[in-house]
Amino acid sequence: MQYGPLTILAGNSVPEFSKSLAESLGQRVGAMDLRRFRDGECFVEVQENVRGRDVFIIQSTCPPVNENLMEVLVILDACKRASADRITVVLPYFGYARQDRKTSGRTPISARLVASLLERAGAHRVLALDLHAGQIQGFFDIPVDHLYATPAFLAAVRDRWTDSRKLVVISPDAGGVERSLAYAKRLGVPLAVCDKRRAGAGKVEQIRVIGDVEGRYAIIFDDIVDSAGTLKKAAEALKKAGAIGVSAVCTHAVLSDPAVENVTSSALDTLFVSDSIPLRPNAAACKKIEVVSVAELLGEAVRRIHHGDSVSMLFGQKS
Repeated sequence: MQYGPLTILAGNSVPEFSKSLAESLGQRVGAMDLRRFRDGECFVEVQENVRGRDVFIIQSTCPPVNENLMEVLVILDACKRASADRITVVLPYFGYARQDRKTSGRTPISARLVASLLERAGAHRVLALDLHAGQIQGFFDIPVDHLYATPAFLAAVRDRWTDSRKLVVISPDAGGVERSLAYAKRLGVPLAVCDKRRAGAGKVEQIRVIGDVEGRYAIIFDDIVDSAGTLKKAAEALKKAGAIGVSAVCTHAVLSDPAVENVTSSALDTLFVSDSIPLRPNAAACKKIEVVSVAELLGEAVRRIHHGDSVSMLFGQKS
């Protein structure tokens, strides 16, 4: 199916990312009047003609999560009421993704609720990056293109460590084995796992390393870094197990306090993160944190979606 001309709009969450993505396509970010009333209500007026156009709205639902979520909802509604041909929401970071199931009685599945809100507001399609849980795709009744930051991070790792023979990929827990194994296979290196034993909600009591890391440089791969407390303890455990150095690669840099302090005081040499979430000033000033841009990767996905080409071919898949 052929859609109208391409239009790129963006909320306030990732302005530099949105500009870079648009420029990678030879486009500009469309003009909008997006502001708050005195009581905090969000108002938007799209100052571009979107009638009959293929609209892509770029917005990370990162902190402040609820404000950024509301922004994308009102932008969606404005575009729908302005008769856009198709509206795709580009989510470099999907907030509420960690609430993907009931963890106890009388708790919500908030990721499912956010999916419903996006659909109800007018989204025809979603493009997301490194969802915390793959099953979130099934929360939508519209097409979801799930991208991975793998190509960008692999390029950064290979550029930093030209000889991979002494590398070992680390999964931070059992749930991340599939993601880490994909990196290990692409790099042609072994895999080890950190076995976390928790003392309570959000508190890691002990980490045991399963696998051989002695004499190797360990690289931890994860999707989200929040407080960085687990990363700090994992780096210590890996060094005690004989690793000659430790770095981490995490797509989404939530970096809640005291994350920067934890990274700075940890045994980590480098923490690679993407630009799916803008770094706060203290994180941007941290010499251990390096940003790898995924704007061009998502830009290429936008181009393929607009032209009806395969998105999975970005990752060497067949369909």
